[in-house]
Amino acid sequence: MSWKLHNAMWPGLVGKEPGSAQPPISLDRMLDLTQNTQNTRNSTGTYHGIDIFLSSPHLDINAEESAIRKLADNIADRGLSVGTLVAPIWKETGGGSSMGSVEERRNFVAAVRQACRYAAILRDHGVRSYGSIRIDSATSVSQWAENPTEGTRRIAQTFQECGRIAEDHDEVLVAEGEICWGGMHSWQDMVNLLEETAMPERVGFQADLAHTYLYMLGHNAPAHRLLPDDYSDDEFWEAYKVMTNQLRPWTYDFHVAQNDGTVHGTGAHDKTGRHCPADDPNGKLNITRCASYWLLDEHGNERKEIQHICWDGCMLANKQLLEQTTWDTILGTMQQINTL
Repeated sequence: MSWKLHNAMWPGLVGKEPGSAQPPISLDRMLDLTQNTQNTRNSTGTYHGIDIFLSSPHLDINAEESAIRKLADNIADRGLSVGTLVAPIWKETGGGSSMGSVEERRNFVAAVRQACRYAAILRDHGVRSYGSIRIDSATSVSQWAENPTEGTRRIAQTFQECGRIAEDHDEVLVAEGEICWGGMHSWQDMVNLLEETAMPERVGFQADLAHTYLYMLGHNAPAHRLLPDDYSDDEFWEAYKVMTNQLRPWTYDFHVAQNDGTVHGTGAHDKTGRHCPADDPNGKLNITRCASYWLLDEHGNERKEIQHICWDGCMLANKQLLEQTTWDTILGTMQQINTL
């Protein structure tokens, strides 16, 4: 297969909030690490591009067009392209809850509108020709649980409004399923929300291997658990088939990741999937085989909806992120997926 291989820039920001023991890693440093990566297994190839988070201190979502084009030049000059953009839809980044007050929902929609504007400039520049715009509900599970039916309805209404904006810009929105986001915190609730939104051409799912593994373990949604504590290999793959059969038709964006079965988070990302290094000895996932369930259809054919895949090293320690060998190993892992 031939998916473009991307590296995410937001590990340089997520978990690096004020007061954190780990400072942000600059965008240029993350770009350097990406550009300099080589697969040490066969000394060939590097990343084709990056996925970016439209938030400071990396980027200003309200930047002038000239500044966005200057960024695009920097990326293109490194031989990289841009794929998916993360819209800053959270309160902490200027957005608001998708099921909150009128003002909060207005801020959520405004962040998506600005992300679509940013994406359009990158497309016009020529540095971006594929990818989506990533969102989530920006609300907690506890808030959603106060009235689940109404919460899902309100989130879907906000997603629909954003979907119409995306359609105007010929963009696709992808909701990343994490157990920390209300109304999206289990595979079943995620399916329910996507069906309630009912815009399959414009609002879909972003599958992350680390997060969707916790879907099967039922964290934050025991009623939707698919695996017992001491599951067998056969039980794992049967459960994986159940989950991916439901979510794969909605999946337009894909994150490669590893998970050790524990939960971890900081700030708004509390109790979410722990992203491990690709070669972590405690990793629970056969990365390549798991990826095939999302990237290939039921007949084993490549799903044309997905043109690139991105490694998500979210919340890895800075010490790991700043070691070039970390990214070399990850690249080799991603290249294995392209042998499917």
